[in-house]
Amino acid sequence: MPKNLTARPGNQGRTFLNFPFTSELDELEADFAILGIPFGMPYEPSSMANDQSTAPDIIRNAPTTADIDYTKNHFDWDLGGPLLAGKDIRIADCGNVNADAADHKAHYRDAELAAQKILSSGTILISLGGDHGVPIPVLRALEVLGESITLVHVDAHLDWRHEVNGETLGYSSPIRRASEMPWIKHIVQIGLRGIGSAREAEVEAALAYGADLISAYELHDIGMQAVLDRIPGQGPFYLTIDADGLDPTIMPAVMAQTPGGLNWVQTRKLIHGLVNKGRVVGMDLVEIAPKKDIGGITAIHAERLICNFIGASIRAGHCD
Repeated sequence: MPKNLTARPGNQGRTFLNFPFTSELDELEADFAILGIPFGMPYEPSSMANDQSTAPDIIRNAPTTADIDYTKNHFDWDLGGPLLAGKDIRIADCGNVNADAADHKAHYRDAELAAQKILSSGTILISLGGDHGVPIPVLRALEVLGESITLVHVDAHLDWRHEVNGETLGYSSPIRRASEMPWIKHIVQIGLRGIGSAREAEVEAALAYGADLISAYELHDIGMQAVLDRIPGQGPFYLTIDADGLDPTIMPAVMAQTPGGLNWVQTRKLIHGLVNKGRVVGMDLVEIAPKKDIGGITAIHAERLICNFIGASIRAGHCD
């Protein structure tokens, strides 16, 4: 096992909003940790290093980072004040999980161990993918908390395939794998629409498990507050967001652009509503394909999404 599971991010080593970089996860003292997990388990040899694997560093270099001082210190109308609310909040960027071209599974093993170390320190984890396979090691790592977790999933797609091409840990399977983890007690899936890899058998499996499947169209009809009211309990929660769960008018940089997704107001309300409902121990943002972006609009919304999660969690008292 390597001493350091992560390495400094690329693109001149810029971290998210220039927060301090650390790869010393055994000595981590932070309220929030940013962790890039670039590589999912491929369905064919050519797709290990795909466009999504560049997304963690692209998000760190979002267009708004030209005004990092403004983002960190000026009044943010999304939050009702500056990002960190004038508090002594510690945010660390832990870089990207290392990869081994000769051993694809090593990336998942290291990602799980890195997530375990971060979560065990009491730090809120923000993971950046990569495709939607990369939450699988993070969901496995949640076991270290010793708590029953409610999983909230935003996606156009169901992600309940057992396998594709014999691979059971790829981007079509994270929610099926989550359903097999004893520490995941509820699953709520929001934004489903269009056509994906799911067949009738996967839908039946999700319903048999007891997942609450909320299509994008039901969301638009009943509103996000009604959806929040359907999420059971007071946490802890884990939030996984596939970028194609949002409408392509605000997140065009995805492989499966599908009309009718969550808009920004709904997404913000979900984030703020969830952290005020209970403790969100971590979140991930996956499936951004930067080459498909238009004017940086996806990266801008990604940065806003993460800032809203950080700022809302602080204001909800989860860092006190």
